[in-house]
Amino acid sequence: MVAFHYPPMRGSSGIQRTLKFAQYLPRSDWQPVVLSAHPRAYPDTSTDQLTDTCAGPPVWRSAAWDAARHLAIRGRYPALLAQPDRWISWWLSAVPAGLRLIRRHRPSIIWSSYPIATAHLVALTLHRLTGLPWVADQRDPLTEPGYPADPRTHRIHQWIEAQAASRGAAIVCTTPGAMRACQERHSTLADGRLRLIENGYDEDNFRDATASVRPQREGGGQFRLLHSGLVYPSERDPRPLFAALRRLRASGEIEADNFRLVLRAHGHEDFLRPLIARDQIEALVELAPPLPYQHALAEMLAADGLLLLQAANCNHQIPAKLYEYLRAGRPLLALTDPAGDTAATLRGAGIDTIARLDSEADIAMALSRFLRLARHGVAPLAHPDTIASHSRAARTLELAALFDEIATRGNK
Repeated sequence: MVAFHYPPMRGSSGIQRTLKFAQYLPRSDWQPVVLSAHPRAYPDTSTDQLTDTCAGPPVWRSAAWDAARHLAIRGRYPALLAQPDRWISWWLSAVPAGLRLIRRHRPSIIWSSYPIATAHLVALTLHRLTGLPWVADQRDPLTEPGYPADPRTHRIHQWIEAQAASRGAAIVCTTPGAMRACQERHSTLADGRLRLIENGYDEDNFRDATASVRPQREGGGQFRLLHSGLVYPSERDPRPLFAALRRLRASGEIEADNFRLVLRAHGHEDFLRPLIARDQIEALVELAPPLPYQHALAEMLAADGLLLLQAANCNHQIPAKLYEYLRAGRPLLALTDPAGDTAATLRGAGIDTIARLDSEADIAMALSRFLRLARHGVAPLAHPDTIASHSRAARTLELAALFDEIATRGNK
């Protein structure tokens, strides 16, 4: 399993996908071996999930550097050192490390996870050198119109995806929209090599969070609306939301004593704080630092409401956080395009508290309705059976079934 995002990295929800696949695959008689990067390559690290790796499969880490942090001179570095991404240096060490692991463990399949694109390059190289079947897991689309923005990077991403389509045993997407778009780009995938395995939540993590950190809701009448995770300037632009908060405060619907928006582990304080000051909503918005993973889950369980942000340019993506939100069982307000996969998943779960992320008026109206429903205990929640279908254990069974099919195909 070739994966850049793996503990002790912090800040990417994609960590959970690979980590839980690796933990649960042995239940289906697949024994994974993980090839990841040296921790120095990660922008941020945390030890809170390392205990999850101790009981898991063996993990080998090879040398890697972040071009922006380790190879830059006066803040600048050659573009060649950042193609297809800033961690291309990992390829140089990961390929020989992967060959050693293949000789030692004799795996049946090579699996790699994007982002980052270098992980797919490592897996592609190992596939071509060994002939082992390659499964390319696309947590996000490798390429879309206008993404990546840099023309050279865009061409390289297109080439990598074309290699996965022509040489790979399967491409796995996480949303129906991403799957359809990939199918349109690569008609050769019509033979069943394009698969859907969505993201999910881990029941063990929620059980441990409840046991170790007792969720406690704030007393008094203040409604705490929590967004847990990064707030991107483009894909999760909060400016219309902040303007809606300003509007609702001016109308008297919300005040500092009855409402608070908590942006936990937002990652962009220099971007957010001036926007909050511009709209004069400092008393309504809290910029909160990251928490250990179990504490973050406990905070979700204790929140009065949960907030999801997703722009229309990500309609083919579903934030992995959505599945944890569903499991938390708290009222959920989603600011996203009604035509996207995220909104479709929510509607399928019976949740209709949705508004466009780019519309101040829509957000103000939806937030006002959401607060009324949540405060009266009648906000829509997902059914337990729907929630259970999104568990990481269930998703891993789907991956194991794909591996079984590929192994059987190869033995014929």
